[in-house]
Amino acid sequence: MKKSFLFLGTGSSMGTPVPTCHCAICRSSHPFNQRLRPAGLLKLGEKRFLIDAGPDFRQQALKLGVERLDGVLLTHTHYDHVAGLDDLRVYYFLHHKQLPCLLSKTSYDDLKQRFPYFFQKSEDDVMGGARFQFQLIKNDTGEEEFEGERLQVMTYEQGGMKVTGYRLGSFAYVVDLKLFTPDIYDTLKGVDVLVMSALRYRPSPAHLNMDEAVEFARKVGARQTWFSHISHEIDHEETNKQLPPGIQLAYDGLEINLC
Repeated sequence: MKKSFLFLGTGSSMGTPVPTCHCAICRSSHPFNQRLRPAGLLKLGEKRFLIDAGPDFRQQALKLGVERLDGVLLTHTHYDHVAGLDDLRVYYFLHHKQLPCLLSKTSYDDLKQRFPYFFQKSEDDVMGGARFQFQLIKNDTGEEEFEGERLQVMTYEQGGMKVTGYRLGSFAYVVDLKLFTPDIYDTLKGVDVLVMSALRYRPSPAHLNMDEAVEFARKVGARQTWFSHISHEIDHEETNKQLPPGIQLAYDGLEINLC
């Protein structure tokens, strides 16, 4: 079975370029310096699992041809990760089937506040919003069965909010990482391809910076580490020249093969 991961967006919460900013990177014509908000598409044979749906999802789906979805893996409910959830209504209209969504209890409770109409029963396909079949993660760390796939989940914290990381076989997706316990390295042991966030070189109260992300990646020891959730302070080519072997910046539209 062919497996791959497609980066739909690799930018931080404001994307790149940032409105009103006139820095060299925001003015850059290099396509890898133009980043939509973070999301990814996990392809497992014919299955398609979306990881997060930020405010740029519609644009990403049109540009990269996201024709179907079989499920959604939600990391947390910050705006840049959930603002596009209602755009997933098109997949319900297409298949007339609720879209399975795996998420933590914390994220579920927050969605009820942000999108109350997701939880209202309606037979009206025209007026209704997106339709989801929510599956709550049982434990902060452990295995979950989701749509025929066995996943491992891990939980860490960013700005007082719980965030869920996902591992499927030798692939792991860990974004918005800031505060975590050492047992996360046990969950990530043996990962071959790691996708994680690395915001910028300056310290950040909400994200690992480049140096901290490199240290984390080295401890995990994946064969390939791809940084995402990148701010407009980072130039793609110049930063990649400085990163250690096996660690690189991802870019929108990059698709990597998974073992």
